[in-house]
Amino acid sequence: MRASDATRIYFDRAADELDLSASLRRLLATPKREVQVQLPVERDSGEIATFIGYRVQHNDARGPFKGGLRYHPQVDLDEVRSLAALMTWKTAVVDIPYGGAKGGVAVAPSDCSTRELERITRKFVDALHDLFGPDVDIPAPDMGTTADMMAWIMNQYGRYHGFAPGCVTGKPVDYHGIPGREEATGRGVGGLTLKLLSRLGRKPPGTRIAIQGFGNVGTHAAKYLADAECRIVAVGDASASYANERGLDVLELLRHARGTGGRLTGFSGGDAIPPADLLTIDCDVLIPAALGGVITAANADAIRAPIIVEAANAPIEPEADDRLAARGVVVLPDILANAGGVTASWFEWVQNRQHYQWGLDRVRGELDRILGRAFEEVWQLAQSRKLPLRTAAYMLGVGRVARATALGGVG
Repeated sequence: MRASDATRIYFDRAADELDLSASLRRLLATPKREVQVQLPVERDSGEIATFIGYRVQHNDARGPFKGGLRYHPQVDLDEVRSLAALMTWKTAVVDIPYGGAKGGVAVAPSDCSTRELERITRKFVDALHDLFGPDVDIPAPDMGTTADMMAWIMNQYGRYHGFAPGCVTGKPVDYHGIPGREEATGRGVGGLTLKLLSRLGRKPPGTRIAIQGFGNVGTHAAKYLADAECRIVAVGDASASYANERGLDVLELLRHARGTGGRLTGFSGGDAIPPADLLTIDCDVLIPAALGGVITAANADAIRAPIIVEAANAPIEPEADDRLAARGVVVLPDILANAGGVTASWFEWVQNRQHYQWGLDRVRGELDRILGRAFEEVWQLAQSRKLPLRTAAYMLGVGRVARATALGGVG
C-alpha cells in the first residue's frame, strides 16, 4: 500500500465520523501544491551528481505551511505527500497556527561529505526559496537532516530575501534556534507515554519499554522514560538491536552511541537480538521510533505489547492497525505522539518573530502544557465516542481544518 493511501484511510474514517461532505473531503485531502526539483551538485571528486528534491504543501487554512525536510535514499513524491498530510492534521491536533507541508531529497547522507550535504541543501533553497518564508512555508529537520542544515537554509534564504530567521526552525541555539528543540519530539513521546499509562491505570516504575530506533527521538524518549523509572528492556537501530529483561542502562547506551558515530553495534550491556524480534518482544509499551510501515499485516499478530506509542511517522499500516485494535492493543497515534517537535518549532518561530529568546524551562513547560491539553482532548473524545485514539485524534485535527476552511472560504 502506498503511504498516501494509508493516510487517506485514516482521514476517511475521521471524515465519516464528522459527516463531511464529499466536496469538502476532496478539498481537504488534495495537496495545494506539489513540487519536484532537479538538484545538480558538484561532488568533492569533481563529478556532477543529480539529486531529486520534493516539497509538498498540503494545506494552509490554519496558518503557514509547516513541515520537515527529509534526506533519505527512498524519499519519493508519494511518501512526501503522505507526510505533508500528516503534518496538517498534527498541527491541528495540538492546535498551533500552522498548516502542513513536507520536503525531502532522495540522498543517503552517509554517502556524502559535509561539504556535499551543504551544497545539496543550498541548491534545494535556490530551487524553492520563492515558496518558502516565515509567513508562507517553514521547513525544519527530519530524518537525515540536522540543525546545521537548517542554519544553511536560513543563510541561503537570506541571500535572496534578507535576514529572516523565522524562515526555518530547528536551527542551532547559537544561530537563532531555541533551547529544547532538539529534545522536544522525544520528550513529548516520553511525556505522553506516561500520560497514557496513567489513564490506563499503570504506574511507570517497572513498566517495560521497547524502542525501535535510537536516533534523536528514540534517545530522548529513552532517557525521559528511564528517568521516570520505566525499564528499557530493548532498543535497536539500523546497526544492531539489544535486549535485557532487567533493563538496559540508557546512559551507557548513549555513551556507547556517541563513541561509535551514533550506532549501537558493539554494545556489551545487553543480548544481541535479530532486528525483527524487537517489535515482537514481550514488553508493556512498544515505541517504534524509526521508519514508517514497520508493523504490517505480516507481523501484527506477533506483537505482544498491549500499548504502542507511534514516535515515528506512520509506523503501523492500516490492516495491521485494524488487527491490533481487534485484539485491544492501545495505539497512541503519530499525529499526537510525535507532535512535540513541531510544537517546539512553533516556539522557535514565535521567538524569531519577536526577536526574543525563550529559556529552556519555559520551552519545556509550554511543551508539556500544550501536549497534555491535546492528549486530554483526544482521550475524552475517544472515550465519549468509543473510538480508537487514532480516529479521535484525526477527528480533532480534520475537524479544526474543516472549520478553518469554511471560515476562510474558497473564493
